[in-house]
Amino acid sequence: MDFKLELAFVPVSDVDKAIAFYTEKAGFNLDHDHKVSDELRFVQLTPPGSACSIAIGKGMIEATPGTSPGLQLVVDDIEAAKAELDGRGLEVGEVERGPGGAFLYFSDPDGNRWSVQDTSG
Repeated sequence: MDFKLELAFVPVSDVDKAIAFYTEKAGFNLDHDHKVSDELRFVQLTPPGSACSIAIGKGMIEATPGTSPGLQLVVDDIEAAKAELDGRGLEVGEVERGPGGAFLYFSDPDGNRWSVQDTSG
């Protein structure tokens, strides 16, 4: 039996600001933006090439904005990923290389932290 992770919730304070960040700066695709009512809004965004999406919105989870400490993306060329994210105006740190591989780090406007790992070895 396969158990596939397909959706992870990310708590944000301003849905529209988060959509702009994730689409314009991080390059995610906006898959859904459905406002059910003034209290409920569901937004789904997917990183390019990913089978797993994130969900942001209003009235879906009771987590404090900015409390997702360790979301991770994987790429096969960390230098190209850095160049693309830098080119989009996303503030990413320098590539950090260590025993676990090469990583980049960034945060969304609420402080939810992301790492980008190079899987090429």
